[in-house]
Amino acid sequence: MARAVIMGVAGSGKSTVGVALAARTGAVYIDGDDLHPAANIRKMSAGTPLTDEDRAPWLDRVAETLRAARGPVLIGCSALKRRYRDRIRDRVGGPVIFVHLSGSPEVIEARMSAREGHFMPTSMVNSQFAALEELGADEAGFAVDIDQTLEAVADQAAGKLKERAEWDKISP
Repeated sequence: MARAVIMGVAGSGKSTVGVALAARTGAVYIDGDDLHPAANIRKMSAGTPLTDEDRAPWLDRVAETLRAARGPVLIGCSALKRRYRDRIRDRVGGPVIFVHLSGSPEVIEARMSAREGHFMPTSMVNSQFAALEELGADEAGFAVDIDQTLEAVADQAAGKLKERAEWDKISP
């Protein structure tokens, strides 16, 4: 089953790239923010970083959603730490590809300052980067630099997905 998590810090473009990547691959895109418990959204809206305990039910919902998918699926989920990605993989019980949308703090801050209506305040950028653990060499996944056009990011990610054996039901 073709499953991927679009990961990265807040403001990296997970939702925007996820929708564009789904259009290029024939996958369904699910916004992981919609899977957060209400308590997590209230906490983040108040500018309080989530703890690992706060994230656990959310990561489990992400994994359950990936596992239940009937076709190719992409979910936007920060998955900043290796243990979060391990938790998702363990609960899915099958291959998951992680697409890391990578950018500098300056690029992220500029993007977050420009967006409206999102619960994550710009003040939390530093905590996001402090928590970020890059993909390990033993993890199925790859990074894409977001400091380029949306089309270039989505095209690069789609091309790299097509190269992966784990992405077995990709459409043109």
